[in-house]
Amino acid sequence: MLKRQEELVLSPYSELYDLLIPADHELRLMLELVDFEFIYQELEDKYCLVNGRNAVDPIRMFKFLLLKVIYKMSDRDLINRTKTDLAFKFFLGMSPEDGVIDSSLLTKFRRQRLKDKNLLDMLIAKSVRIAIDHNVLKSETIIVDATHTVSRFNKKSPVDILRNYSKNLRKVAYGLDENLKAKLPAKPTFNDLDTEKVYTQEVIKTIEKQPYAVIPAVSEAMNMLKEKLDDINEASAESFDDDARTGHKTADTSFLGFKTHIAMTDERIITAAVITSGEKGDGPFLQELIEKSEDNGVEVKAVLGDRAYSGKENIEYTEEKEIELYARLNPQISQGSRKESWDYNKDAERFICPAGHLAIRKARTGKKGQNKNQVTTYYFDVEKCKNCPISEGCYKNGAKSKSYSVSILSDTHSTHKEFQETERFKEKVKDRYMIEAKNDELKNRHGYDVSQGNGLLGMDIQGATTIFVVNLKRIIKLNQEK
Repeated sequence: MLKRQEELVLSPYSELYDLLIPADHELRLMLELVDFEFIYQELEDKYCLVNGRNAVDPIRMFKFLLLKVIYKMSDRDLINRTKTDLAFKFFLGMSPEDGVIDSSLLTKFRRQRLKDKNLLDMLIAKSVRIAIDHNVLKSETIIVDATHTVSRFNKKSPVDILRNYSKNLRKVAYGLDENLKAKLPAKPTFNDLDTEKVYTQEVIKTIEKQPYAVIPAVSEAMNMLKEKLDDINEASAESFDDDARTGHKTADTSFLGFKTHIAMTDERIITAAVITSGEKGDGPFLQELIEKSEDNGVEVKAVLGDRAYSGKENIEYTEEKEIELYARLNPQISQGSRKESWDYNKDAERFICPAGHLAIRKARTGKKGQNKNQVTTYYFDVEKCKNCPISEGCYKNGAKSKSYSVSILSDTHSTHKEFQETERFKEKVKDRYMIEAKNDELKNRHGYDVSQGNGLLGMDIQGATTIFVVNLKRIIKLNQEK
C-alpha cells in the first residue's frame, strides 16, 4: 500500500545534518534543485492505495537508484554505506538513527514499479525543464552521437559469470589469508549451473565467517558476486539477455550489448536519448532525437554530428525543417534507389542489412574520370542469407553471393557537399568534441560502460537515472558559474 508521508518526522539528531554536511555538498545541492514530488505522480498507479503493508516511499527508492549511479556502487554496497553515511541518509529523507532497507527491495522496485514506465523520456524531460527554468539552457544547437554499453553478461554463460566473480573474490581473500584454499570446497569440474551456484554459495558462506570479510576490498568483491548470483536466480539460464545484440566498434572489433543515441546542447545538457540493441546504426535515429528535443522545449536550428548522420533522408528532413545539418558527407551513406532499411555503421565502415548482418568486405568498382560514378560494393556472408527469415526479395535461392552497391557520390548530396566546404561549417563542426566528452563522463564516472541489469528494460532504467544525474550535475555547475 502506498501511503504518502504528510509531515516530516523530526529527530533529535537531525541537527547533525547541518553541522556535518556542507552547504556545497552535491547531494544537498541536488535536493535544493529538484522537487521529487513528481515521482509520486508518475508511480502512483504501480501501487495499491488501500490494501497491504505500507510500501517504502517511492521517492526514497528512486533516490537510492540515483545514489547507485552517482557513486557507482552495487546494491549491497549502497545499502551498507547508507547505514553509516549521513549525507546518504540526508539525501534519502531519513533520520540519522533510521534503519535501512534490504538490498533485494531495489531489485523489486526496478522490476515491479518501473516496468512499463517511459522513465528515460520522463526524466530527461524533467531535467531539461529544470535547466530552462533556471535559465541555463538557451542553445538552439544540438550535438548528436551514439555510445555503446557492453552487456554485463557479454557472451558469457551464467556459469562463466559466477566463476569470474568468484575467482575475483577468492583472489582478494587469498592475499589476506594464505590458508583459505584449505577451507573452501572443491571447485566444480563441469559446466553445470546448479552445481556452480552451490559452490558459489559455499564460497560466500566460508569467507563471510572470516574476520577480514569486513575489509572493503573483500566485502565489495563479495557483494558483486552476490548480486550476480541474484541476477542469475532471477533470469532464465537458457536466454540470459535476449535484448543484447552484437554491434561493431570497427570492422574487426565487436561488442555484445546496447547503444544509447544522445542529443546534447552546447551547454552540455542532454535533451533526448534513444536506447537500442547494439547492432543498430546511428543515422536513422536523428529525426527522433530532434523531435524529442523539441518536445522537451528546445528550439533546434542546427544539428552537429559525424558522418553517420549525413544520409539522404536526414539531409532532406533537416532541409524541410530549416535546420542546418553540420555532418560531414560520407559518400558511402547514400542509399540510392533501395527501399529497404540498410543502415551504415560508421565505426566498421560497413553496411548492415535489414536482418542486422554486417558486410564482411567491400570493394570499389568503376573507373575515375568516366561519365558514370564509381560504386562501392559490400559483400555479405551468403550462408547467413540462406537461413535468413526475411530473405524474400533480397536473396535468391542458389545465389553464390549477396552484395549491396552504392554510388560514391550521389546527386542528393551535392548541395550538402558545397555547404561543408564553407568556413561556417568548418568552424561549427569543431564543437562536436563536446559530446564525446559527455559519453566519457557517462561511462567512466557513472558506470555506463557496462549494463547493470537485464535487457532493454534494465538499460532504460540505467540510462534514465544516469542521464538524469549527469544533467543535474551540469545544471548545478552552470548555476554556480552565473
